[in-house]
Amino acid sequence: MSASGKRPAWVRPLMAWYARTARDLPWRRTRDPYAIWVAEIMLQQTQVETVKPYYTRFIERFGSVEVLARARLDTVLKLWEGLGYYARARHLHAAARHLCRHHAGRLPDTIEALRSLPGVGRYTAGAIASIAFGRDEPVLDGNVMRVLCRLYAIEQDPKSADCQERLWALAAAALPPGCAGTFNQAMMDLGARTCLPRRPLCPDCPVRRHCRALAESRVDQLPVRRAARPLPRHIIAVGIVWKDGRVLIDRRRPEGMLGGLWEFPGGKKRPDETLQEAVAREVYEEVRIRVEVGRKRITVDHAYSHFRIRLYAYDCRYVSGRVRPCGCTATRWVRPDRLGTYAFPGANQRIIESILTEPGPRDT
Repeated sequence: MSASGKRPAWVRPLMAWYARTARDLPWRRTRDPYAIWVAEIMLQQTQVETVKPYYTRFIERFGSVEVLARARLDTVLKLWEGLGYYARARHLHAAARHLCRHHAGRLPDTIEALRSLPGVGRYTAGAIASIAFGRDEPVLDGNVMRVLCRLYAIEQDPKSADCQERLWALAAAALPPGCAGTFNQAMMDLGARTCLPRRPLCPDCPVRRHCRALAESRVDQLPVRRAARPLPRHIIAVGIVWKDGRVLIDRRRPEGMLGGLWEFPGGKKRPDETLQEAVAREVYEEVRIRVEVGRKRITVDHAYSHFRIRLYAYDCRYVSGRVRPCGCTATRWVRPDRLGTYAFPGANQRIIESILTEPGPRDT
């Protein structure tokens, strides 16, 4: 609440606006804590429209904590393929197994217990607790931060520790008792639909009369933005190793942002080697076989959140050695028409399309 002990005046018009205009989203049609948990994990750093089809398919395939816990991780990752940030899928799967072992397959309803689950931080715990269990808990995501920074004309970097605590306190003070879930979703909707990062729709905003940034003509300057750093770019060389009409794939180690996914063996090119040398070295280091590097099949440019890659894929002929997973956790010789049954990172999809369109070299 404010210093006077009253809730801010902008809360009432916000709630009235949300009652009239709330988005019809599939996870808002249920009170099932499991379904809400899945949605909130998927919505981390991912837009609503992107999440919708993935959420629907996921809930249809894994309809409960128990079903998810029984599934193989490979199956979960395949269904997640293309959504990105694959650690989220691994965390969901690990948390489901934990819940079945220790909580009879039920999500806990307190912030502390929710935050003990893999992949659940302060925001996600608040969202689940308030929306699924009716707890009076605030949330603070990018949309909510932007709304609050403009409402209160906050000139601090919203990602700084001091500003984060201030924003959490403001969000908590505004909560209407017993309606936290609705209020939190209203704040998310306001940031996603009206209080946009650029060119906000201020004339349509239900709380415009209470917005200090608008009154001071500083909406475009708030929140304070950090200077963007140029993204590093890495050169990646991979080998499409052919033997008896099959190609070799391996599974990445479980840690890291692409952990558990399948890929073609390869890695970063060193400054003192050619792309072909990099392919031969990386294949040997990863799976302990010698290959003859042939023609370049395809070049793929791909952007991740914190870096970019340029990936060069070369057809290779198996020469000698016994495949052993040294820089990975598993290997498979796979027919090209079966590659689609494995979960691959996005950058590999164009390689797979190329393989299906044009077969590789014959064995000699």
